[in-house]
Amino acid sequence: MKKFFLEHKLGVLRFAVLLISYTGASILSLCLAYLIRYDFEIPADTLSILHLTISWLIPLKILIFSIMGQFSGFLAYYRLPDLYITGVASIASTFILFSVWFFTGGAGAPPRSVIFADLILSFFFIAGFRTTLRVVRERYFKNNHSELSKKVKRVAIIGAGDAGATVAADFINKRGLYMRPVLFLDDDLKKLGKRIHNIPIVGTIDQIEILKDRHAIDMLVIALPPSANRRIREVVEFATTNSLEVRIIPSFQELALGRLRASQVRPVDFEDLLGRMPVNLHSESINHLINDKTIVVTGAGGSIGSELCRQIIMRHPKRLVLIDQSEFHIFQIEQELIKAGCGILIIPIVADIKDLDRMRQIFTRYSPQIVFHAAAYKHVYIMERQSQEAIKNNSIATANLALLASELDIEEFVLISSDKAINPTNIMGASKRLAEIAIQSIQKKQGNKTKFMAVRFGNVLGSSGSVIPIFKQQIANGGPITVTHPDVTRYFMTIMEAARLVLQAATQVAGGDIFVLDMGNPIKIVDVARRLIELSGFKPDVDIEIVFTGLRPGEKLFEEIKSKDERNAETSPPSVFRFISDSPSWENSIASSIQVLEHSLSSSNNNDLKQIVKNLVPEYTPYLE
Repeated sequence: MKKFFLEHKLGVLRFAVLLISYTGASILSLCLAYLIRYDFEIPADTLSILHLTISWLIPLKILIFSIMGQFSGFLAYYRLPDLYITGVASIASTFILFSVWFFTGGAGAPPRSVIFADLILSFFFIAGFRTTLRVVRERYFKNNHSELSKKVKRVAIIGAGDAGATVAADFINKRGLYMRPVLFLDDDLKKLGKRIHNIPIVGTIDQIEILKDRHAIDMLVIALPPSANRRIREVVEFATTNSLEVRIIPSFQELALGRLRASQVRPVDFEDLLGRMPVNLHSESINHLINDKTIVVTGAGGSIGSELCRQIIMRHPKRLVLIDQSEFHIFQIEQELIKAGCGILIIPIVADIKDLDRMRQIFTRYSPQIVFHAAAYKHVYIMERQSQEAIKNNSIATANLALLASELDIEEFVLISSDKAINPTNIMGASKRLAEIAIQSIQKKQGNKTKFMAVRFGNVLGSSGSVIPIFKQQIANGGPITVTHPDVTRYFMTIMEAARLVLQAATQVAGGDIFVLDMGNPIKIVDVARRLIELSGFKPDVDIEIVFTGLRPGEKLFEEIKSKDERNAETSPPSVFRFISDSPSWENSIASSIQVLEHSLSSSNNNDLKQIVKNLVPEYTPYLE
């Protein structure tokens, strides 16, 4: 109750301050307009007109400002939208004044010069007052005064473009961040000597070492585009060598999605050094695909599934059904989407995709148009010793789910596959390849109306099972970092790219297609280890040792993205590859093979199961114990 009265008391006080300030500013602007008009000597007969005008014009202005919501905001929160409303309200009152002047022949209103001057002065005084309150709040009262002794870091911003200007402005306005931008560095020689927000652009990025001590720099903030990955690496290496803190602004995607502000700088991560521009796909076609449709995502609590859910929910589906066998993971993504204001659109369900009756019940009840099948076991080394589970979950459950989708005439079924499915040497890759073959066969099944496709990923940065979290944990433990072989290479992509690839592929499926993102050149795992060590502020093989342990069972030196019997097909954008191939008949070949495999799960050992899978996937080279 006390809190209720306190909140209302503060609201009344805020309203009173705004009312008094707007009234005072309006009276002052009108009086000053008259003084300017009459050279600061207002005739006596004109004073009576001034008093009369104040008596009706000021209440009218206050009414207009109130209607425009100027008294309902917080005192010190004032930005461009508020400034726009102030301008509209001022122009509205001026329009009314001119109307009075016009219809009374100038007898019932001030002279036109006074009306114009009043418009300018009124807007200036009100906007100036509100802006002053905001500046005072941000610079003096927003900080915790108990922390005034905290050291303010002197920051050099790398990159004097729009991103650098934005982060500099945020640092200046938000002193509670304790970051003071003192200079810009940029490779564009035309910018040198100029200023942004009164901060000088003093040199190129190559001059960091000279300028660091001269300007007592404590931190480097990188505001460069992702394409400048070489420069970003150089800055990180310099910061590591010279014991400087280094941060980077959020990616364009994070800023565009509203997840982060430019001032929320973060440590440089491996994906910032990926070596290529993140792939941006066609958003409009994806929006059209998702809008007002019921979508199912299996494995919705996983790293790929959860990112899929985030991107789908932004595109206004009719309903988003989230399925995962882990109640903890489904709870996490559910709470995140509720917090984002999307709770009314989501249906979180704890269910196992291997339970076909349960999946039939879900699909029948919610009648989805599109299914994104991300549920899978994907840890290569673990699955190599658990062949039954890999086949049961990745192959058989996928085939059954695809058959169900075909039976219910679901429009599209999208399988999340892996580059390890190409010429597989491990059971995880072979189980994924078998799933690809199954959906391609069901595509040609008599009477089928569902469009099936698979999307192959490389290593997804930050996903569960990715090498990056493992290396980070090893670095946190003081090393060593374990790498299987000095020549092992892998393709890498970001989680956001992976989810966007899935959505993009779903917009252009013809049926039976396989899609792969152009992931650039493969990267040596040992180079990944070295870069992560440097990002953590250490020196490879000095502070953190790298140890080679030898290839594990089922592991390849390099991955591929295309099988020899697959053919390229035209697609858009060109950063997405589309492959097609001839698949065996479901009725005459794959259905019986899947059935034999299913019956063998409980009676066969690992080696026997792998041999059965090899009969179905001839290019599979199994590791036999």
